[in-house]
Amino acid sequence: MSVQQRCAWAGDDPLYVEYHDREWGVPLHDDRGLFEMLVLEGAQAGLSWITILRKREGYREVFAGFDPARVARFDNRRVERALQDERIVRNRLKVEGAVRNARAVLEIQREFGSLDAYLWGFVDGRPMVNRFTSLDEVPASTPRSEGMSRELRKRGMTFVGPTICYAFMQATGMVDDHVTGCFRRKQRRCR
Repeated sequence: MSVQQRCAWAGDDPLYVEYHDREWGVPLHDDRGLFEMLVLEGAQAGLSWITILRKREGYREVFAGFDPARVARFDNRRVERALQDERIVRNRLKVEGAVRNARAVLEIQREFGSLDAYLWGFVDGRPMVNRFTSLDEVPASTPRSEGMSRELRKRGMTFVGPTICYAFMQATGMVDDHVTGCFRRKQRRCR
């Protein structure tokens, strides 16, 4: 039985492997899903992604299923309750940032019709497919992620630096950075 080759970052943790095999790099066009990934990528700042994956279900509960309209209405009491919940990263700036970002998402939806239309505009509506052979070649940020970061910050968002934006773009399939030997890249090519 042959072992499927994956991107090296996936390792052998079952949660990481599942995330890599089923989600990472798959084009996402759902406003709630996109908001979820913005919040989670921001929460990951300074931490490992596996920490966030392990807390993902807690985040979904604490942040109202990542419904931006509901999160935008979080008041101080709701923020304080979230900060007491061990199922998420209890960092005040990150929790308050998620609420602030939800409010910005509502403005984006009003202006562009959807968060999806706005964010995918940074890649002209279609995934950018890179041809990296190893993890060492994958950049931490790109001019497009820098542009996304700049524009999101202008709209009042936090925890949306160029590196976070690039990780977000990878996670949501705006950028396909599966390395050339990864079986997911081969599957994508066959679709």
